[in-house]
Amino acid sequence: MGTPLHTTISSTLRLRIRDGQIRVGEALPSEAQLCEEFSASRGPVRQALAALRDEGLIGGGKGKRAVVLDAVPAQPFESFLSFTRRAELTGHLPGQRLQEIAMRRPEPEVSAALQLDQDELVVQLLRLRLLDGRPAMLERMTYTAAVGRPLFDADLDAGSIYALLTEQGVDLHSARHTFDAVAADATDARLLEVPEGSPLLRERRLTTDSGGVPIEWSDDRYRPDVAAVTVTNTRSTRTAML
Repeated sequence: MGTPLHTTISSTLRLRIRDGQIRVGEALPSEAQLCEEFSASRGPVRQALAALRDEGLIGGGKGKRAVVLDAVPAQPFESFLSFTRRAELTGHLPGQRLQEIAMRRPEPEVSAALQLDQDELVVQLLRLRLLDGRPAMLERMTYTAAVGRPLFDADLDAGSIYALLTEQGVDLHSARHTFDAVAADATDARLLEVPEGSPLLRERRLTTDSGGVPIEWSDDRYRPDVAAVTVTNTRSTRTAML
């Protein structure tokens, strides 16, 4: 089966927005113009525009022309466990380059997060993630020894470690995410191709199994021009009965 037409349309428009062909504040072509350009009915065109709205890239609708709101698509909060999945959802080609994998004693704060004794060994990885071949995020991942040892025999340039561990039966049950901003250190700057000291979006993630036992600690640093996070809150309209 080929790529769905609405996916082709949304990917094309997303690329035009990212590359500045359609700038923030400018209107997209009308639905009629998009139907003509892509030889599509209004259904696929509206699906494509809905996807871009969900990502926060465009606004408008209800008879008004869609307008570009942002050039960086927001990532759905629930998808923040897998970089590969996020990339696919937003129409990008994910990639990765393993920089290092080693078994060592972790830093005290990592030991504390994983509830390990100071002398216990862990498996640590440094991996560069790519979007369409360009540096996007740097992963610093730490796994408990039992979970991480099989990774030494795996091809970690092949795709998602999350998917790999899931296939091996690892119980990745829940994760707590903390987001903040940090300045790029020398390693970040070299691999992400940004000046040292540049602001990066950092996600720290603690993953536990279904019993609440920590099994992974990750410090992921994103270039701010390729990642943003949007969280939507909805207020309940129900009122307690007295």
